[in-house]
Amino acid sequence: MPNNNHNHNDEIETPKETMMMAFCIAHPGDQVGQVMQIPKPSPEAGFALVRVLRAGVCNTDLEILQGYMGFTGVLGHEFVGVVEDVNDDSASFKEKWMGQRVCGDINVGCGDCRVCLNTDQLDSSCGCSMMSRNHCPNRTVLGTLKRNGTMAEYLTLPLSNLHLVPPEVPDEVAVFAEPLAAACRIPEQGLIRYSPKRPDKVAILGDGKLGLMIAEVLGREYSSACQQQQQDNSDNYPPPVLFGKHPHKLDLVKHSSGVECKLVSECQDASAFNGVAAAHAGQYDVVVDATGSPAGLSLAAGLCRPMGTLVRSGV
Repeated sequence: MPNNNHNHNDEIETPKETMMMAFCIAHPGDQVGQVMQIPKPSPEAGFALVRVLRAGVCNTDLEILQGYMGFTGVLGHEFVGVVEDVNDDSASFKEKWMGQRVCGDINVGCGDCRVCLNTDQLDSSCGCSMMSRNHCPNRTVLGTLKRNGTMAEYLTLPLSNLHLVPPEVPDEVAVFAEPLAAACRIPEQGLIRYSPKRPDKVAILGDGKLGLMIAEVLGREYSSACQQQQQDNSDNYPPPVLFGKHPHKLDLVKHSSGVECKLVSECQDASAFNGVAAAHAGQYDVVVDATGSPAGLSLAAGLCRPMGTLVRSGV
């Protein structure tokens, strides 16, 4: 006779290998989130299954916990991981990606709109047309918009979003690939002129993780331009200036990059109509605001010259 005394829950329990641990937001503005078991994702056609090795924490994640973007699901968009499965009929694609350590673009385009298909050659004048899919109006965004993120044992992304991590780059460095890409996007767009006749004066606001990375990237760009033009660090070829609130953070970059570091108080004047000290008001051709705050944006606008370029990064 059949045993009718077994626990009914045993019949419907999900096999453990199909589940994973993840840090999830149950509803917008959850504020704390929770670690829980959720179904392990399966890669759709053209996607890879990635086992997460490390996930980073961004200030955007903290804002999402407070309700930004109205996001629910697995939090996080910074990661380094290992490809464990590839859903693609091409043997060469599987051979290329299986077992590889990767990081990835966080935006997943719809694949069907004119931006994804790039039929209008968006931004072709500055060489940006290949990246137009990152700006698909119908995109989902890893851990930010309608797509589970990185604070889990596994995630899925299109193969086209993946980037191989060189063997010499450790996990604790590779996990910063996404914010570093945001920093590199500034020179990639050709926003700064290094002409020896009239080089741009550049200011960076904010000494958080992204601000420091931008300082490193723009400092190296400046040093390279100096070498190419055989210029020195004179007043006629000024280095980028990083304004921050924390001396110990500024110390992290002032000896390793070609930037000049100053406390933000040096460019502030509460008595001025725009809050900017006269010595700095309207003195910069390009100003990068990496503060993520309304006050930072207002200060950046005051530093920027008329018809200059104001860049908001990481927001």
